Amino acid sequence: MKTAFITGITGQDGAYLAKLLVEKGYKVHGGVRRISHPELGRLEALGVAKDVHIHDFDLTEPNNIYRVIRDVAMDEFYNLAGQSFVGASWELPIYTSDVDAMGVARVLDTLRTLRPETRFYQASTSEMFGLVQEVPQRETTQLHPRSPYGVAKVYGHFITMNYRESFGMHASSGILFNHESPLRGKEFVTRKITLALAKLAHGGVDAVQLGNMDARRDWGFSGDYVEGMWRMLQQDVADDYVLATNTTTTIRDFVNYAADALGMDLAWDGEGVAETATDRKSGKRVVEINEKFFRPAEVELLIGDARKAREKLGWTPKVDVRELAQMMAKSDFDALL
Repeated sequence: MKTAFITGITGQDGAYLAKLLVEKGYKVHGGVRRISHPELGRLEALGVAKDVHIHDFDLTEPNNIYRVIRDVAMDEFYNLAGQSFVGASWELPIYTSDVDAMGVARVLDTLRTLRPETRFYQASTSEMFGLVQEVPQRETTQLHPRSPYGVAKVYGHFITMNYRESFGMHASSGILFNHESPLRGKEFVTRKITLALAKLAHGGVDAVQLGNMDARRDWGFSGDYVEGMWRMLQQDVADDYVLATNTTTTIRDFVNYAADALGMDLAWDGEGVAETATDRKSGKRVVEINEKFFRPAEVELLIGDARKAREKLGWTPKVDVRELAQMMAKSDFDALL
């Protein structure tokens, strides 16, 4: 029986990864920041809360990291924790850097000292590409992050590569493009959309407030992407891989897909901050634009080339963006019944 440790195990990806590893027969440990009552809702929703061992774990505390790694005989370490909300990183740039950049170095250096044989996975992100230098983006595309979050993640990505090359550690980074699910946090735009539309479908009256409707993202399903993480750590040689669907979709189209799943027929009107969407069937305003949701520096286009993961890992996404939006919208609708 292998043992795995997952930071951020109570988050969306952590919960799906925990489920995958439990099903594969792993003994699963997870780290969460110390709070009064750990939020285990996602693990409970996937039926694995009782199958994982939870530890207090904080990426800003070197001694805490040392003690946990010393005490848990782990074969694989998945670093999924971090300040993961891009919008908040402009308000919390120092904290974001400490967790998403230096936190990675703290873990890697502790593993090098105590358990150099442990295989390490770093959650890198398509936000590192930012002002894209190539379309689609692949492992070798030049990075140009456009947020404090993206900048911090670039450091985490390269320090992982550096420890692999400097010390021979089995350390891999997954450059994951946007991946969502019904377990996504309510502050993320996809879940914000599907939850607001579900409330409108149940008789609500509040339109969802959004920002740049023309931003394009490559959206996949979190449950597919965690399998790619696991596959990376089963390889004989560590490496970095893009996980993506190679399809790009605007925020506007994602709204349309979610609305369609709830029986809405949207009519769009206006441009820029004056743009709106109204449901032709009910007459309700569904979308309004609010300038406060525009980023100081926008990432306009993300679309990933996952050819390397397909060829070397045998990984392909199973859920497309339309299915994803429908899955999330129906889940939110059903939860409100």
